[in-house]
Amino acid sequence: MTTWLITGSSTGLGHALASAVLASGDNAVITARDVSKLDDLAAQYPSTALALTLDVTDPVQVWAAVDEGTDHFGAIDVLVNNAGYGYRAAVEEGADADVDALFATHFAGTVSTIKAVLPQMRERRSGTIVNLSSIGAHINPAGSGYYAAVKAAIESLTGSLRKELEPLGITAMTVAPGGFRTDFSGRSLTQAETPIADYADTAGKRRKENDPTHGTQPGDPDKAAAAIIAAVAAPDAPELLMLGSDAVGTLRDILEAQLASLAKWEHLSVSTDFDS
Repeated sequence: MTTWLITGSSTGLGHALASAVLASGDNAVITARDVSKLDDLAAQYPSTALALTLDVTDPVQVWAAVDEGTDHFGAIDVLVNNAGYGYRAAVEEGADADVDALFATHFAGTVSTIKAVLPQMRERRSGTIVNLSSIGAHINPAGSGYYAAVKAAIESLTGSLRKELEPLGITAMTVAPGGFRTDFSGRSLTQAETPIADYADTAGKRRKENDPTHGTQPGDPDKAAAAIIAAVAAPDAPELLMLGSDAVGTLRDILEAQLASLAKWEHLSVSTDFDS
């Protein structure tokens, strides 16, 4: 039986994934800052769900959760770094404290959990680490520069991690969702407190009060959970798993545009080599 540790299990994709993992018969260490929000799953799966309080910005709590989950189930086989929230602001609008908190949760929190589970995975020469990113890391929308940056950092980190872990029998992969009908663009979305008028037609259009897309996203969280489980179980798990037709189509367009730009400017790019 596989044991998962899923951060940010109380809502959205995290809750959908925790539900699907437990329904499949696997064990799951389900975590949230407010553990009472996991009561439904803990009650439904009393023998296979372990609900723990976890703020991923606190390394002490991270190591304690990994240790308790390992003691309870014997091992952590799959780590899913899902905890996080959205943040929208023009780059100039972003408050330092808000940006620091964003990176502490998404990036430093991801690093902490990875470091906590890797010793046992290396000892067993097996395991999977799944880090959640976003299509935003590729499209870099106005008003989401900081969020796109932290997710791009996670993707780069995961790419290097995958190369380091493959020889050890451990898999690392990134999951990048498009738009899904969760609380991400609603309750979980934060933004700059003081907008700057000059950005009203760019970043301003993505402020919560101006964005009508919440509740209309094409993605089904339950289907996303099933896709993640299938990818983890695959013998050739992808390095980057896009979730949603919008994410796939958008990334394809971005890659084609990048190739066209590369070809257009190749003469200038290669002109910087030493003359042979």
